[in-house]
Amino acid sequence: MTTINHTAVSHTIFRLLGIPGLEDQHVWISIPFFVSYVITLLGNSLLTCIILTKRSLHEPMYLFLCMLAGADVVLSTCTVPQALAIFWFRAGEISLDRCITQFFIIHCTFMSESGILLVMAFDRYIAICYPLRYTTILTRALIGKIGVTIILRSFCTLFPIVFLLKRLTFCQNNIVPHTFCEHIGLAKYACNDIRVNIWYGFSILMLTVVLDVVLIFVSYVLILRAVFHIPSRDAHHKALNTCGSHVCIIVLFYSPAIFTTLTQRFGRHIPPHTHILLANICMLAPPMLNPIIYGIKTKQIREQVVHMLFTKQKS
Repeated sequence: MTTINHTAVSHTIFRLLGIPGLEDQHVWISIPFFVSYVITLLGNSLLTCIILTKRSLHEPMYLFLCMLAGADVVLSTCTVPQALAIFWFRAGEISLDRCITQFFIIHCTFMSESGILLVMAFDRYIAICYPLRYTTILTRALIGKIGVTIILRSFCTLFPIVFLLKRLTFCQNNIVPHTFCEHIGLAKYACNDIRVNIWYGFSILMLTVVLDVVLIFVSYVLILRAVFHIPSRDAHHKALNTCGSHVCIIVLFYSPAIFTTLTQRFGRHIPPHTHILLANICMLAPPMLNPIIYGIKTKQIREQVVHMLFTKQKS
């Protein structure tokens, strides 16, 4: 009889706690969140503006970078303002529909970024292994189709999770110890069997993000093999230098995510606030540092930034 009463009640309002155990430090924790968000918005907006307004940068590599910058802004905007509202105003109340929407956009954007990084690896492979056919292979029409395919892949693979969550009855708890909504983090409060959610979530992770990592690795194996067949050492250096920025961003994007996944799976003795801080680093660090890395390591972008800033100062 008790079970029937519990399962008859399904929470439609949840409360995000932020970082449990560090509530008294929320104001201080909000400072790096706010600073990183401002840098993310300014850096990625400047990068996008430079790429779109300078015809010399209308090359495949920079167009893919522009896509990445747009995804970075979306990813940060879906997470940081919510976290700041919790830290500053304790405004953690969120409806089930809004929670599912937030989860969907976050994961869709994350998966899209992974796809963009894969395409950028393919771009570097074509540029180094088939330099004479680079512009004929990666036409603007193909780049547009690639962008649409990346978005559709993310949308179609994640959309079923919306229905998998909507079918659940959330009768156990409505207090979520996090700064944003996650799939399994929300599903675990259901009284239903969530094995379908777990296995589907695991399957799309393996078939998208993990597969992207494998294909990126294969691309760079082929790139390195081609580079070391070039007789000139200067050509070696130049070819590897064109990949430097991309490799840094790949490491920056995937390393926190892999580390977070491993700590959640095996780090059962790690305090909960550590898990949540690591999850937030995945959302904060790459969007903030991506434009900085490309601005420092890519000569064309660096020159355009300097030209834009100094021209404005003189005028």
